[in-house]
Amino acid sequence: MPIRGRNGRAAGAANSVSSESGAENTVVWDVVVVGAGPGGASAARAAAEAGRRVLLLEKAELPRYKTCGGGIIGPSRDALPPGFELPLRERVHAVTFSLNGKLSRTRRSKRMLFGLVNRAEFDQRLVDAAVRAGAELRTKAAVSRVEQHGPAVPDRRTVAVILSGGETILARAVVGADGSASRIGAHVGVRLDQVDLGLEAEIPVPPEVAADWAGRVLIDWGPLPGSYGWVFPKGDTLTVGVISARGDGAATRRYLEDFTTRLGLSGFEPSISSGHLTRCRAEDSPLSRGRVLVCGDAAGLLEPWTREGISFALRSGRLAGQWAVRIADASDAVDARRQALNYTFAVKSGLGTEMAVGRRMIGVFGPRHRLLHTALIGFRPAWNAFAQITRGSTTLAGIVRNHPAARRALSALDRAEPAAAPETADPAGETSRKE
Repeated sequence: MPIRGRNGRAAGAANSVSSESGAENTVVWDVVVVGAGPGGASAARAAAEAGRRVLLLEKAELPRYKTCGGGIIGPSRDALPPGFELPLRERVHAVTFSLNGKLSRTRRSKRMLFGLVNRAEFDQRLVDAAVRAGAELRTKAAVSRVEQHGPAVPDRRTVAVILSGGETILARAVVGADGSASRIGAHVGVRLDQVDLGLEAEIPVPPEVAADWAGRVLIDWGPLPGSYGWVFPKGDTLTVGVISARGDGAATRRYLEDFTTRLGLSGFEPSISSGHLTRCRAEDSPLSRGRVLVCGDAAGLLEPWTREGISFALRSGRLAGQWAVRIADASDAVDARRQALNYTFAVKSGLGTEMAVGRRMIGVFGPRHRLLHTALIGFRPAWNAFAQITRGSTTLAGIVRNHPAARRALSALDRAEPAAAPETADPAGETSRKE
């Protein structure tokens, strides 16, 4: 027996619209998802599991490289499909923290903190899960725009998705998951209030170098406000990157060059060097317009302090897929608007709360890297909070909400002017602590 949705129609059965003469001539998809990253794949899977006819569009051929550290923290793991097997390249049990290359300390954990993946492999498995659920995948399909009015749109329940070659695809609901430079986001009117530049290199290394990094990552608090660098090991390759506020690309490039040189990695030839802009939404930025929703990077949904976006894409994508189904079923604009507002509420009440705390954190610690570094290497509760967040047992918002001391400290720092901390001697060698 075929799976059926709320309206009783069999999954995979074609909708159609009629011309003025009444002849049925054009297939209409229930949900079209634009972009096959974590957000888009999650949205397509959620809608397909509800028994709807879903088309997943991706402009590239899969698998494809994405500029991303590939860290899978607890919230990302918890948002994956049941039975999903993570293609982990490394299991992280130790974190080395440094302050612009100085005062290096390593914290270790008996339990895994988080995992590392190659995005090409990870995204492909998410797409495979969506296809198994019933979604249809179409690659090399670049979308130029969407239209909700005009000659390409046969009725008020339909959205026209226009491909770059001129082809028109019709849908009852559309989910934009087409990245930080989203065309669907532009249609919705997404507004941004934080844009950062991330630079990254994939560096193949010999076995003796890879062994030194096995199970351990490096996080370096950088010389620019709000900046940091990372080394994420993935077998015989190190993902090395830095991120800082957009506006001084030359300084960000110098940071990456200095960072790589300090680590003794400048002599190895990167297999890939890339850059990427991360964009955080303004708090009042829309998440929908008519029958079109946006999720993940297309909506500017990521954690403003760490710029972690995978978990935000997975979670918002799932929500977008679920509410796109309801929008597809909506019989008129009023009902569609009601369902879109419900999606907005679901995103804001969860991910929006986490983003608000992240904005406070980057405001407090962005200009106070030494204070943050000192807390993480010398104050056990700060390290415990870091470990709990990466494992998924709590969130930044949860810590601020549930721990009065953390809430008071953050409020005090909110009000205080950043001050340069006194220089301290850097003890010889690197210490290591196991928790």
